[in-house]
Amino acid sequence: MTRTQICCVLWMGLALLFSACLDLKQPSNKIDYYSLEYDPPRIGDHQPLDEVIKVEQFSVRPIYNTHKIIYRDRSYKRAAYTYHKWRTNPGATVTYFLARDMQQSQLFKAVVTRRSKLPYAYLLEGSVDEFLESDTKDGCQAVLALSIVLMAAHEPDMDKQIRFQKTYPISKPCERGNPEAFAKAMSQAMSVASEKIINDIYENLKSH
Repeated sequence: MTRTQICCVLWMGLALLFSACLDLKQPSNKIDYYSLEYDPPRIGDHQPLDEVIKVEQFSVRPIYNTHKIIYRDRSYKRAAYTYHKWRTNPGATVTYFLARDMQQSQLFKAVVTRRSKLPYAYLLEGSVDEFLESDTKDGCQAVLALSIVLMAAHEPDMDKQIRFQKTYPISKPCERGNPEAFAKAMSQAMSVASEKIINDIYENLKSH
């Protein structure tokens, strides 16, 4: 190997070593994870019903079936934050909080989820239709839309199985235009939706 070739090899080695040192000193981009956070809604003083309800895992519209935080800043466009994500999928999040709120309401004999072996009389299914940050000239809003179906679990007549179905569109303004403020606004939206759903389920079962 000639002196020129040796020098080239040495310079290449030094360059690679210098580059590696820079990579070690420069921290990688940190991803922040968010979750909903709110106290169970206060439903009011009602006589508990002697009914067991099973809450099935909510399905999710494909565009929101991700841990990414989705936002809309103009019509027909959806995008996602790169370094800000949900801790869990929106379907799992909504299912957990709704089941928790129903349990805490003490309006029903029991509220169970898919892992429970406890017999149940009613089945609650649902979907997450909207779960996003909407950015407009008027500001930022958390947009949530849930659809539910309450069914009598052991009713042989198909026409009588469905007790009721309804969609709950909720929007809440963000205090600021950042993911943390959006997570707070989405928590408020979920609280409102949960309270409405629980009240509707209670009133429907009480009337039969």
